[in-house]
Amino acid sequence: MQPFRLTALELLAAYRARMLSPVEAMESVIARVAAFEPHIAATWLHAPERALKEARASEARWLRGEPVGPLDGVPVTVKDNIHTKGEPTPVGTAASEMTPAEADAPPAARLREAGAILFAKTTMPDYGMLSSGLSSHHKLARNPWKLDRNPGGSSAGAAAAGAALFGPLHLGTDIGGSIRLPAGWCGLVGLKPTAGRVPIDPPYVGRVAGPLTRDVADAALMMATLTLPDARDYTSLEYSALDWTIRPAPLDGLRIGLMLEAGCGVKPSAEVRAAVERAARDFEAAGARVEPLAPFLTQAMLDGLDHFWRTRALIDMNALAPEKRALVLPFIRDWADSADGFSGQHVFRGFSRIPEMQKEAVLATQRFDFVLSPTAPMTAFPAEWASPSRNPLDPFPHIGFTVAANMSGQPAISVNCGFSAEGLPIGLQIVGRRFDDVGVLSVARAYEGIRSAEMLAWPEPPRD
Repeated sequence: MQPFRLTALELLAAYRARMLSPVEAMESVIARVAAFEPHIAATWLHAPERALKEARASEARWLRGEPVGPLDGVPVTVKDNIHTKGEPTPVGTAASEMTPAEADAPPAARLREAGAILFAKTTMPDYGMLSSGLSSHHKLARNPWKLDRNPGGSSAGAAAAGAALFGPLHLGTDIGGSIRLPAGWCGLVGLKPTAGRVPIDPPYVGRVAGPLTRDVADAALMMATLTLPDARDYTSLEYSALDWTIRPAPLDGLRIGLMLEAGCGVKPSAEVRAAVERAARDFEAAGARVEPLAPFLTQAMLDGLDHFWRTRALIDMNALAPEKRALVLPFIRDWADSADGFSGQHVFRGFSRIPEMQKEAVLATQRFDFVLSPTAPMTAFPAEWASPSRNPLDPFPHIGFTVAANMSGQPAISVNCGFSAEGLPIGLQIVGRRFDDVGVLSVARAYEGIRSAEMLAWPEPPRD
């Protein structure tokens, strides 16, 4: 098998057995990027020569039997907004000053220390405030499954790179669904860890970093490294040496909530609903007790959070010089400008929706071991759209199922549960209790083994 098709665990086993070298693996990934990247625009700062140099050093370590860490020689991409030393961090916008970062952010530092080869950054929309591959700085990112469709976002390039098989491990961030949504739309596994589980700099309410991979075992492998402590994140949890060797959880007797409406945003399409209901039947066939869960969010909660985010964006926009402000994606500018005139009381009420969401999420889900829902209510939308709504005054009709876990801090994962009639992936979200990241991964791993949905082959680059 071509090395770029291998999982991280398969690559490491092959290195250990001396059946494959990190140089061969990296050369294979570089060739895959060359073939697919012109069609999907997933990467930025792709550095093949540096990657090959690091691969040769890794090869020498493996030949000596002295790998530097648990990811030695594994190709990894890192999202644009995660600082990497000596490189600029444009956060998707042409308004960036492009100042080189002085140090790796905690997730990038941990991956590098573990021996991973950070061979490319991945693209994202302006400031990460879109579930789209549209950006004023990067080329338009496209979904490898169907090139006229969006990969989602804001971890847009990470998901596109994952589905295009640009190596096995991809690092994204998530504040309202930005790992899980693109994972769902691109057929990947995407984990939003418990808040504070993965140190990040700068921290912000609801914001986490986490893996996008092709299977659950690789996501767990990545978590073992990402969760190592870093004092720069003053909001992070006390480090726990969890066992990230994930085995399928026994599903018999588990109490599972099934939420098919979010209470806000748009309702799931018929195809999405049918795929999630089929996944629920798979859980029932394995012995789980599946019970309906009524929606617990409201449109007022989502709108309040949206208005708080708009105000934060407006402050950022107003800090820019006029010539820089003009470079920001018009959808984002219009969205931020709509907050001009909001009163302090209005913004405070919007911010207060965060603990309200947290309370309702915990109360609604506490009687269940895990909760199933769609990841997104629709399949991937057209590539050129900034949002499924195309309306900056209604920008988030698609995050109703994902955003609550950000505010409550609960771990949540997206796993593929089927495809639409036109071959577009559909994501199943599995949410667990706070701190039970291992449990969420174990249940997701069990679902991979019982999934009745037909799984399609990963997409291939178009033939010229």
